[in-house]
Amino acid sequence: MKRFGFIVLASVIAISIFGCGKKQQTLEEMQQPMSMETLSTMSTTTAPTLETKVESKAPEAKIEVGTPSVVKAAKLEPLPPAGPFKPTAIEIQAALKNAGFYTGTVDGKIGAKTKKAISEFQKANGLTGDGKVGPKTWSVLSKYLNSQSASPTSSGAR
Repeated sequence: MKRFGFIVLASVIAISIFGCGKKQQTLEEMQQPMSMETLSTMSTTTAPTLETKVESKAPEAKIEVGTPSVVKAAKLEPLPPAGPFKPTAIEIQAALKNAGFYTGTVDGKIGAKTKKAISEFQKANGLTGDGKVGPKTWSVLSKYLNSQSASPTSSGAR
């Protein structure tokens, strides 16, 4: 039994070291040079792609090699920052104070006064009054962050 285990172990080690005997081609061996004639006769539809059926009522555009094509520039929107933005306690308190819902000092500590102010702000703006500043609440509250004389909302402002 020990001899059988040794043979299995030796063959596993040998296979892992020497591989299956299949030599992997290098990148240079896989690349084939193409002449300009070959490139100019290639069709854009012969490239290896995944085939999908798309029904379109618009006529297909034919592209000829060597013919310049006009591409309309698309309006690019800036990307939002990666991941969710989490405002600091100071930003939350400052925005609530500017909105007229927080009367305490901006100390960066979320206490009972701050939670009550958040809840009142949420209710006054048609949000779920849970006392937590999530993405929806912050999207409304952040408008008051940099405005020192922002007018408070008409309903429930303190």
